[in-house]
Amino acid sequence: MQELIEAGLREMGLPAAPGAALARYGQLLLEQNQVMNLTAITEPTAVAQLHMLDCAALLNAADFTQKTVLDVGTGAGFPGLVLKLCQPDIRLTLLDSLDKRIQWLAQTAPALGAENVVCVHGRAEDLALQSAYREQYDIVTSRAVADLRVLAELCLPFLRVGGVFLAMKGRDSSPEVNRADRAISLLGGRLQTAYTYEIPGTDVTHKIIRVEKVRSTPERYPRRFAKIKKNPL
Repeated sequence: MQELIEAGLREMGLPAAPGAALARYGQLLLEQNQVMNLTAITEPTAVAQLHMLDCAALLNAADFTQKTVLDVGTGAGFPGLVLKLCQPDIRLTLLDSLDKRIQWLAQTAPALGAENVVCVHGRAEDLALQSAYREQYDIVTSRAVADLRVLAELCLPFLRVGGVFLAMKGRDSSPEVNRADRAISLLGGRLQTAYTYEIPGTDVTHKIIRVEKVRSTPERYPRRFAKIKKNPL
């Protein structure tokens, strides 16, 4: 995996140095996946391309230098832990609603040499109402498979004004993005130009939807998740 990752990073104009750590991350992921459902992608080449390189592409979508970063619905650590291994000076928080994933990440991050990683078990709609988390981050990321209107309500409250929300989406996500424009505005955000890229070594094209936080999110958001899901903004 290491050579594949390093070649892909160079193709994206990124330093190849994190290749060894990312390959080790992939190995640990596949080992743990035998006892815990972390990923449906189980072939090493696919892990290198569709997880590691895909997530690393976010580094070309925003300036992560010394930023505070929150990864919402991180799952097995994507994209947050990949970003940390590539950009060690970020201050990273990984958030997930499944405690066993968070416990695994809390062990895995230091094993990979990643420092200043906080692993939090909780639900975004609850933590976003707490002052310790609300509007505290420069960058919020999400690779979660959810409608952008839902993601925006869950993620934008964590962003400080001037920060950016990065949502990883497929190439054909324009209709979804258009539907979310009103919700994003209500939540204090403003859509920026999406970043489109092809994962090196594949014919897979993805988009990173970029939302700038231009004003504070109204206190009534986020709502309870049942309401968010039933009646998206």
